[in-house]
Amino acid sequence: MLYVLIGEDDFSIRQALEEIKKTIGDDTARLTNTTVLDGRQLTIEELRNACETVPFLAEKRLIIVEGLLGRFESVARTGRKRANNRSGEDDVRAFTDVMKQLPEFTELVLTDGKTGGNNPLLRQLTAITGVRSFPLLRQSQLQRWIIKSVASGGGSISPQGVNSLADFVGNDLWLMSNEIEKLIVYAAGRRIEESDVRALVSNAREAGVFAMVDAIIELRTSKAQESLQQLLRQGVAPAQLLVMISRQVRIIFQIKELRNQKKTRAEIQKKLGLTSDFVLKKAWEQSDRYSSARLREIYHRLLETDLSIKTGRYDGDLALDILIAELTRQGAVRS
Repeated sequence: MLYVLIGEDDFSIRQALEEIKKTIGDDTARLTNTTVLDGRQLTIEELRNACETVPFLAEKRLIIVEGLLGRFESVARTGRKRANNRSGEDDVRAFTDVMKQLPEFTELVLTDGKTGGNNPLLRQLTAITGVRSFPLLRQSQLQRWIIKSVASGGGSISPQGVNSLADFVGNDLWLMSNEIEKLIVYAAGRRIEESDVRALVSNAREAGVFAMVDAIIELRTSKAQESLQQLLRQGVAPAQLLVMISRQVRIIFQIKELRNQKKTRAEIQKKLGLTSDFVLKKAWEQSDRYSSARLREIYHRLLETDLSIKTGRYDGDLALDILIAELTRQGAVRS
């Protein structure tokens, strides 16, 4: 049987693949009858040989091919010289023929990332099997996924906790799954509340860093100092905190520059590799409020502070105190 699993949500693809693996038999059968192939380098003969190899002491054999569809994406998007297109068409036809003639004992699974509808191999495979697509979850879908996952782990979570978790972590389900596991253990049988999410989830610290960056840029010294002390009490080391602040300022600056280049929100998120919708939303808002000159000024001061810590001129806590005091005394340059 042929399966095609595609999309940006590789966590859900991995879960679907695990369900397919269960059809092969016990752990020993799966171990001896599973082959993983790199589709980017795979030849048609290698695929045929793998699919036609009889399973060892089991009824079925599992062949997983990763990245084969992606080989044909560039041809679908840009078009190439006729000779190359002809070669690509021949490969599509040959691979499709192998997949149409799978032995009954072979379970063939193709996995890949986001794949365009014009992909020539995907078009052929759609005609012979069902294609399962796994796009990144939108906010409402993500919230339902959180509730279901918490329940599957034997826990429960408040609506406010769900909203905060979705905002802080975003649609990276690998990270979300880990955070949910930690929260269930932390709650120890009671309902997970928003305060638990803020106390435990790593991206909750991102919110504190954004608040501190706001306070620094807006010259609110007491608020910036309060945010700093709160993050230090949460166990964030000064060096780590400096890295987090620098990262946020850099993201804000990059978003501002890319927006000036007329890039869309989706293009910016992809280019910067931002998996957290919360981080993107906050940085987007801040890029509206602050000038490039002010952001550049703060970023250079952060580099100077990092150097003063590494050279031993100041310890971490004192260096951050001095940084905030200096930056909040200076005038802001508004865009």
